Amino acid sequence: MAARKKKDEKKDGNGSGALGFEAKLWETADKLRGHMDAAEYKHVVLGLVFLKYISDAFEERHTFLLSAAADSKSEYFIKQPEVRITLAEDRDEYAADNVFWVPKEARWSKLQASARQPTIGKLIDDAMEAVEKANPTLKGVLPKDYGRPSLDKTRLGELVDLVSGIGLGDAESRSKDIIGRVYEYFLSRFASAEGKLGGEFYTPRCVVALLVEMLEPFKGRVYDPCCGSGGMFVQSEKFVLAHGGRLGDISVYGQESNPTTWRLCKMNLAIRGIEGNLGPGQADSFHNDVHKDLKADFVLANPPFNVSDWGGDRVREDVRWKYGVPPVGNANYAWIQHIVHHLGPRGFAGFVLANGSMSSGQSGEGEIRKALVEADLVDCMVSLPGQLFYTTQIPACLWFLARDKKNSKLRDRRGQVLFIDARKLGTMTDRTHSEFTDEAIARIARAYHAWRGENDAGKYADVPGFCKSASLEDVTGHGFVLTPGRYVGAEDIEEDDEPFDAKMKRLTAKLGEQFAEGQRLEEGIRKNLRELGYG
Repeated sequence: MAARKKKDEKKDGNGSGALGFEAKLWETADKLRGHMDAAEYKHVVLGLVFLKYISDAFEERHTFLLSAAADSKSEYFIKQPEVRITLAEDRDEYAADNVFWVPKEARWSKLQASARQPTIGKLIDDAMEAVEKANPTLKGVLPKDYGRPSLDKTRLGELVDLVSGIGLGDAESRSKDIIGRVYEYFLSRFASAEGKLGGEFYTPRCVVALLVEMLEPFKGRVYDPCCGSGGMFVQSEKFVLAHGGRLGDISVYGQESNPTTWRLCKMNLAIRGIEGNLGPGQADSFHNDVHKDLKADFVLANPPFNVSDWGGDRVREDVRWKYGVPPVGNANYAWIQHIVHHLGPRGFAGFVLANGSMSSGQSGEGEIRKALVEADLVDCMVSLPGQLFYTTQIPACLWFLARDKKNSKLRDRRGQVLFIDARKLGTMTDRTHSEFTDEAIARIARAYHAWRGENDAGKYADVPGFCKSASLEDVTGHGFVLTPGRYVGAEDIEEDDEPFDAKMKRLTAKLGEQFAEGQRLEEGIRKNLRELGYG
């Protein structure tokens, strides 16, 4: 397991690494929402953040090219003086640095100057149109309904002014990562504001981080068949960069059936400078598999739980159902087998599913699970704390699958499954949501990597109440139920060898001290009230 590199970051209530201004920025933006639904307002805000990002990146590159062109001593221009004047307007110079071409009418400075004009909505729509026309990869991606009568133009202008402040300040604040983090932070807050509907586009950062830390996608093809806004891809790229890799060490493949969410993902990846193949548009993975021939090195996914109307009656005969035909009334085992189908010969998968997937025997699901276990595909199962997701209160778990458990560099784990019970490792961030801390993520990932025999992960040992390495015989004995609680046992409790009489005397004395302290505080309060004339 690679050494974990951690950066010191402030934490916000959602567990995202925050810079201090994101929460204030969100609070201000949310006040401008008025009576607009969060689901609708999301596209207004995120579209502006995206436009601000590509404009900033363009202006930075434009300034650099103008400066280079003015440098008469530059060897580049001495050899090619004819390009000195036109360099800053050469689109290829921007594409070479992975920067979108932004036409003059779409540059943020122009929009900011007109923010208080009643025509600001139309100007933004025109800017979005111009950007899409100049950059074919963005065609059909950007929101273009800012001019609609129902959108308050005064509030829209205030929002433009607010977004104008993102990325200003010192040199570090001008980096694209700042706007990327604002975008990610806003995604999480919109998911929370939308409640149940928010999960269509967002998986909590801590869940994605755990999947990535366990799978460690350093190089190769990364696939998500229900990619939402692209959080799995963003976190994977962060992991690669944090461990000395380069942007582009992984190839990203995704698919998303919701058209608006597909557009969010395209923008999210573009802000991060990630080139991803998401297909020509939104598409249903079951009925229009746009990556039909893909064999991925890593699959990360958070499929929708327990979907009953997935159209299973139309795909009863399918090459993906190698381990059994999934029931028409629940898509969980269709997702599992779709993922297995797209795993390469040495591939690993990690994905979220409802807890019922670990034990259900309805409609043949138990037989499919048995076939997966007997094929030795199940590598690790992790039960999760409650209240991690904005979408549902349904208890969830993580499945980890491995095509080949015999790795020449690692311990041979054929015929074994690791069970981890992480239900007690959640930390409440407010009354309704919990998260994994970095320490909890590290503990779970460390146990998994130690079990796999990675050199710097330490020696693996079963920990009662937390983790257990079980044989396939053990799993068979439990009827192929994969719930970690069945295997890890009860947590060890420290023995209390203090005699009962001694403990009671100590506790009684302590209670007497507390009673006396309470009486002293009460007398002090009464005295203060008498001095104020309220005795």
